[in-house]
Amino acid sequence: MSKGRVGLLLCCIPALLSVRFMKPSLVVIDPGHGGKDPGASGKVYKEKDITLSVALKLSELLKKDPLFRPVLTRENDTFVELIRRADTANKLHADFFISIHCNANPKKEVHGSETYALGEHKSQDNLAVVMRENSAILLEEGYQRTYEGFDPNSEEAYIIFSLIQHAYLKQSLRLARKIEDNLSEKTSRVSRGVKQAGFLVLWRTGMPSVLCEIGFITNPTEEKFLASESGQTYIAQALYQALRQYIATQPE
Repeated sequence: MSKGRVGLLLCCIPALLSVRFMKPSLVVIDPGHGGKDPGASGKVYKEKDITLSVALKLSELLKKDPLFRPVLTRENDTFVELIRRADTANKLHADFFISIHCNANPKKEVHGSETYALGEHKSQDNLAVVMRENSAILLEEGYQRTYEGFDPNSEEAYIIFSLIQHAYLKQSLRLARKIEDNLSEKTSRVSRGVKQAGFLVLWRTGMPSVLCEIGFITNPTEEKFLASESGQTYIAQALYQALRQYIATQPE
């Protein structure tokens, strides 16, 4: 072997080793609702079924990429308390937490995706979404003790909740932005933007964490898209690409 080739090989070794031994990012994927908690309902489908299907597709994509290691908070139609979902991510020292949900609105024409980070709700619309999602704790035994007296139906409770500092807010908002950009691009649907609200499932998570409302199950056209194999695949691909882009552009 020539000296030139030896030198080239030696130069490549550090880069090859860094890829080979790079620790994969642990992504906890949280399919919203489940079991006795169906979530929102459309004309035909339930939120809990759509979120699980999308989560499983996202998990399969991540498994094929050495940059990631996925873990699901539920893998079937079971009820998981909100606080246990966050605890799973914390106990595993996850790098990312993504909670997947379907939105709902009495106005059936409302459509599009929106992604939330933990924070203060800026509008009554945001408050309505977070109240609906947080109401799942009413199905949990002893929820008053678990959530320190938090009342998911009290506007005053959210004023206090909004004072909680979230150490990963900046990173969560950046991930949320990439998710919304990719959902809009890959699914050719409306992005309703990146928002903040007091979701209990994001409470106390020690990593960049987002809750993604992938579409409105109450919109007949969007319900069909969310329930379709192709629609779910596009959504999973968008979430996957968002994670890849986040890592690629992460500041040193």
